[in-house]
Amino acid sequence: MKDVKVLGPGCARCKATEDMVRDQAARLGLAVTVEKVTDYAAIAGFGIAATPGIVVDGTVVHAGGLPKPEDVARWLSA
Repeated sequence: MKDVKVLGPGCARCKATEDMVRDQAARLGLAVTVEKVTDYAAIAGFGIAATPGIVVDGTVVHAGGLPKPEDVARWLSA
């Protein structure tokens, strides 16, 4: 099971990113846990300054802007 964290304060792009992660996981048939991290200190602890961010199994794979669905699928499949 993949552990995914979506980093962001709760803006529309952050919500869209969370939905995209869930949609791509379902499309691929992957079991994932998705945690929304909104605390700025926790977000900064991952070393990113721009949100939304995505962390998969402890590794930051994306920061800033809306990711492409095919990239999300690739990160989840890795």
